[in-house]
Amino acid sequence: MGILLALDVGNTNLVIGAYKGATLVRTWRAATHVERTEDELAIMIDGLLAREELGLDDIDAMVVGSVVPPLTLALTRFAERHLEAAADGTRRHLVIGPGIKTGVRLRVDNPSEVGADRIANTLAAHRRYGGPAVIVDFGTSTNFDVVSAEGDFLGGSFAPGIEIAAESLFGRASRLFRVPLTPPRDAIGKNTADCLRSGIVFGYVGLVEGLLARIVAELGGHPRIIATGGLASTIAPLAKSIERVDEDLTLEGLRMLWELNAA
Repeated sequence: MGILLALDVGNTNLVIGAYKGATLVRTWRAATHVERTEDELAIMIDGLLAREELGLDDIDAMVVGSVVPPLTLALTRFAERHLEAAADGTRRHLVIGPGIKTGVRLRVDNPSEVGADRIANTLAAHRRYGGPAVIVDFGTSTNFDVVSAEGDFLGGSFAPGIEIAAESLFGRASRLFRVPLTPPRDAIGKNTADCLRSGIVFGYVGLVEGLLARIVAELGGHPRIIATGGLASTIAPLAKSIERVDEDLTLEGLRMLWELNAA
């Protein structure tokens, strides 16, 4: 059995998952560099696979969900150069975008605006946990994705990610300095570092909890609240509304989207 590569391309991180069937066997996280060419991507991916005693020849197919157009193009070119067509002539790579099967109805004003990551999150969350649900995806921005009981995408909200918010503060306040984004023991800081960590971390928890309260009040019922994304493990343990962390939710959604379209 060959490998299915699922690539979640965000503005800050490129997350790669290697699947054998429905089993996620390995994940990698790399910085997003929009100037990477298809050859540079091939070298990077081949190097990552080599750690598992695999290579490019072991890739059976690839699915890409991207919000970074230059890397979407580079990954398409990578697939065209390094993934041979299947014996029956069908394609072996899929870029999530308009015209593909998703199994998700987009109940929003402009469906074309909905990113691949939000579609993948909606599909995976509904299949894994049912609906209604709210997914809090902690990345460059923090996305709140709302899923109906039937699995429809209902919209949501965006907030600046905690790292973006912190960097803005550090960059504009000359006497403040960077601190690790870990919670202090107390909300009342006794030194500058703890004051910063209290305001950034506990303040961001307040943002998350406040938005979730408004979303749940509008949605009604008792939705499942699921966190995902690279910073989920930092905030989710402090947010009482979040009941589960699923760090691989987006990759799972991409795998499901591949299966829907490969048949």
